[in-house]
Amino acid sequence: MNIEDIRDYCLSMDDVTEKTPFGKFARRYDSILVFYVLDHMFCFADMDDFTSVTVKSTPDEVEEIRMNHASVSDPLNQSLRHWIQLNLNGDVSDSVIYSLVRRAYDIVKEKYQKNKK
Repeated sequence: MNIEDIRDYCLSMDDVTEKTPFGKFARRYDSILVFYVLDHMFCFADMDDFTSVTVKSTPDEVEEIRMNHASVSDPLNQSLRHWIQLNLNGDVSDSVIYSLVRRAYDIVKEKYQKNKK
């Protein structure tokens, strides 16, 4: 998996946009590519150092992922209850990463679709 693979996958889902919003806080964050659905983040990765993917989750799912995989870590500057960093080249397979990215998309889309009604 490379950054283009994850980018293509995220952009293949309905209503997804991408931005690099964190550079305004510090130049070192210029390379953080963030994917949004309904203007809310669900996934991000560093384009220059593509060693992990960070995804939105639920507290119960975060705990389950942590119990089942050693190669996960705390997300950078995000809520530990609702986000998890999936380290690449560890024990989380590409297919599981894609599945968790899709789950993150579904969580955010479902939550904010309700708010738009």
